[in-house]
Amino acid sequence: MELRWIERIMVRDLETVKRELAAFPDEASIWVAPPGVTNAAGTLALHLAGNIRHFIGARLGGSGYVRNRDREFAARGVPRAEIMADLDEAIAAVNRTLDGSRPIDCTAEFPETVGGKFRVTTGDWLVHLATHLTFHLGQIDYLRRLATGDPKTVGTVGIADLASAVRQADPA
Repeated sequence: MELRWIERIMVRDLETVKRELAAFPDEASIWVAPPGVTNAAGTLALHLAGNIRHFIGARLGGSGYVRNRDREFAARGVPRAEIMADLDEAIAAVNRTLDGSRPIDCTAEFPETVGGKFRVTTGDWLVHLATHLTFHLGQIDYLRRLATGDPKTVGTVGIADLASAVRQADPA
């Protein structure tokens, strides 16, 4: 597995989370959870930033970041700028750790028991983290559409941002 593939998908999706948050009409709407929905967009964004900074930055990259998972889900009204800064730190952690400058053995056991119960390989866990990020990005996209009534995309899950994407000429 090429780590640059995971790196590009994670950076793409974290950047898209930032665009989604910027497209909310105001700070208050980031914190609205419609009936039947547990987490607001702000909560999901804090969770994603903390998750990536912990598992990629701290556990694989040795950044020293200490996660406060309870805060990710309990905090309300965190300013958009602060959430954006957390997402920028997550992007930096992904870039520093998965840029190919350090050896990461994807077949080795991940250096932490995940979910408090499971031992998994690093590669398996990285794929899980990338899909987990994209799953929550989709939730944030729907929450933004509900809050704004705007069905337009902010460029979610773009193929052009894949590490191996090469634009082809349009067929004649």
